Amino acid sequence: MTISIRPATAADLPLVAELIRDLAEYEKLADEVRFDETVMGEKLFGPRPYAEVVIGEIDGKAQGFALFFHNFSTFEGKPGIYLEDLFVKPEARGSGLGKALLSHLAALAVERDCARLEWSVLDWNEPAIGFYKSLGAKLMDEWTVMRVDGPALMELGLQSGAKAGNPVANA
Repeated sequence: MTISIRPATAADLPLVAELIRDLAEYEKLADEVRFDETVMGEKLFGPRPYAEVVIGEIDGKAQGFALFFHNFSTFEGKPGIYLEDLFVKPEARGSGLGKALLSHLAALAVERDCARLEWSVLDWNEPAIGFYKSLGAKLMDEWTVMRVDGPALMELGLQSGAKAGNPVANA
């Protein structure tokens, strides 16, 4: 068995979309998948990519992926890598592919002089939590994820007095 990790290309967009849908199904969130594949392709592989994707393969067959982007730690004064999604197909779990994907991202973080690699995990996903802990990850118990999206995001943005593409007037 040969495990390999490679950067995704625009030609991989249908595969990435399929893997995202598989992840959403696993997380019982399939009804929340709303992306337009063309728009996502532009955001991932266009002139200003917002995130990167790596594909995990076993014997040349795609079995998983990781989608990540850079964040920044003001306390460290350095960038970090935020892992948005990690997924390994059920039939490939236990093969070492998940560890290989995380190890690849850790190596990128070191190579890019990042202070950390971090991600969120659903609190009910005990197998994943146990797996992450076995790799040296720790739960950040004092932190809670906050989110503004949909109509609330639009409303909050309108309160700035700025228009799309223009700088914030009175922030």
